[in-house]
Amino acid sequence: MSINKESVLKALSKVEDPDLKKDLVTLGMIQGIEIEGNQIKFKVVLTTPACPLKEVIKNNCIEALNESLGSDIELDITMTSNVTTARSDAPLLPKVKNIIAIASGKGGVGKSTTSSNLAVALANKGAKVGLIDADISGPSIPTMFNVESEQPMVKQVDGKNVILPIEQYGVKLMSIGFLTPAESAVVWRGPMASSALKQFIGDVEWGELDYLLIDLPPGTSDIHLTMVQTVPVTGAVIVTTPQKVALADATKGLTMFKQPQINVPVLGVVENMAYFSPEELPNNKYYIFGKEGGRKLAEKYEVPFLGEIPLVQSIRESGDTGYPAVFKSGITEKAFSELAENVARQVAIRNAEKNKTEVVQVNI
Repeated sequence: MSINKESVLKALSKVEDPDLKKDLVTLGMIQGIEIEGNQIKFKVVLTTPACPLKEVIKNNCIEALNESLGSDIELDITMTSNVTTARSDAPLLPKVKNIIAIASGKGGVGKSTTSSNLAVALANKGAKVGLIDADISGPSIPTMFNVESEQPMVKQVDGKNVILPIEQYGVKLMSIGFLTPAESAVVWRGPMASSALKQFIGDVEWGELDYLLIDLPPGTSDIHLTMVQTVPVTGAVIVTTPQKVALADATKGLTMFKQPQINVPVLGVVENMAYFSPEELPNNKYYIFGKEGGRKLAEKYEVPFLGEIPLVQSIRESGDTGYPAVFKSGITEKAFSELAENVARQVAIRNAEKNKTEVVQVNI
């Protein structure tokens, strides 16, 4: 059988993206086909470098080609990615493909820990990532990235001062903690805090990013409204712990994004401190704060459940030393890597299935 581009595409049109439910050819994921004799070379362009189904899709391509063109063909398949976006023609942050809000409704549930490790995990998988610490009165990102003493540089672009973000572990960072003395309390009214967030969004040189994460303060306050009124948010991730008191506040955070006048897609729920596993007994799970509260919240509101993060000593130590837990092999690396894959996956599904995000017009 003579092999040509049409026969290759016909074979690959039988391979479906498991998340987007369409074949790879229709989705435009098959690119750069080169054929020489029985040698076939091409690229599969996935929707994220954090795709958890990369090997599954590659194996399905091999199987489909062998079935259609014979088992004696030689294949050279390159798995690459181009992160999708629903933010085309955005006046603010035009080079940022996706803006993800990380919210909790309640303080003390490990939202900043989750945001930090999620950002690093996405960067580890090859994505371009930025992180805004939007908790103006309690900034913790500088500590978690071991950059408390750093101060951002400022440069002039077209006569305007532009802040250069601090970069650590492959993640671009911005926090009020870089601009104020570490020991000083930031005692600002809502409008001042909101103004700071607008500056972090509009006056920082973020450059090209696949994902810009915004680590929000607890509650549903001025900062949250400023965010959705300033930039179109791709989606929100809700962080909770399993116990009832945390779930009550997480519910408020989740339903805020679902309000018709705000209408930001909820990418899913993360259950932090899901269980305790002592280092000497890694297979034991103790449900100190209750069991599966986050999973039940996700089911109730019909949003994805993004994963469980264990309560282990190494995560606390990592936050204190500024060396993210996702770098430590074992249970923490696995949990945060899976979270990153699931978030990236839901962003790709959201961009394929839902309308372009708009800046929220809300008068409250």
